[in-house]
Amino acid sequence: MKVIVLGSSGSVGAPDNPASGYLILPDRGTGVLMDIGPGVLAQLQRFHGPNEAHVVFSHLHADHCLDFPSLMVWRRYHPESPASGRNLCFGPAATFEHLGRLSSDVAGEVDDMSDTFAFSPWQAHREEIVGSLNITPFPVIHPVETYALRVQDPRSGKVIAYSGDSSFTSELVACARDADLFLCEATWGVSSEGKAPNMHLSGAEAGRIAQEAGAKRLLLVHIPPWGDPQGALEAARAEFDGPVEVSAAGMEIHV
Repeated sequence: MKVIVLGSSGSVGAPDNPASGYLILPDRGTGVLMDIGPGVLAQLQRFHGPNEAHVVFSHLHADHCLDFPSLMVWRRYHPESPASGRNLCFGPAATFEHLGRLSSDVAGEVDDMSDTFAFSPWQAHREEIVGSLNITPFPVIHPVETYALRVQDPRSGKVIAYSGDSSFTSELVACARDADLFLCEATWGVSSEGKAPNMHLSGAEAGRIAQEAGAKRLLLVHIPPWGDPQGALEAARAEFDGPVEVSAAGMEIHV
């Protein structure tokens, strides 16, 4: 199993790093795209056919979903190779309506995605089969319905965990338990002290969660262009005994 960072900037895209989007490629079967923020579709074209990926959402803030209407345009109207069938899509309950309104031609109407995606809403802690992978959503703390995602390859048993956006919660520890790779947001840099509550994590909190969960490797994500990646990295390393890196667009990590 391999994860490719298509974009990992927090809140908005950066000049060299789109907003959130991560492509998971199993050893066999169809790829899975976790989130598709602004700029992610362009990067996806470098690594994988846009028609061929299942799509799962942690939540529906713009920096995690805004390229999805463009993906539907590609799948429907590509002049040479539109999608030949439907792929799977999982996300919060409002996904179908929220994204359908973004792509509708008429204000107030909802573009029906069911011609190109089969959508199902997440149910907390219920494992779903997404292509050849198993994905379990864990509810986390954010202003909108949001999930951390635990992705497991049933053949190898390898696990990739993804925090989505969240402040500290034991659900993140459960999601990342013994994960081979933990993608964890570190929006606040060194510390969350004095920051908006119930929103995001610091590098120190990301390291603490990874340590408590027994994760094997930590990748810091969702650091905005105005953020402090070095501070987040140093704070995470002070809390976590394993290897820690700051993410960058184009990173490929084998698990």
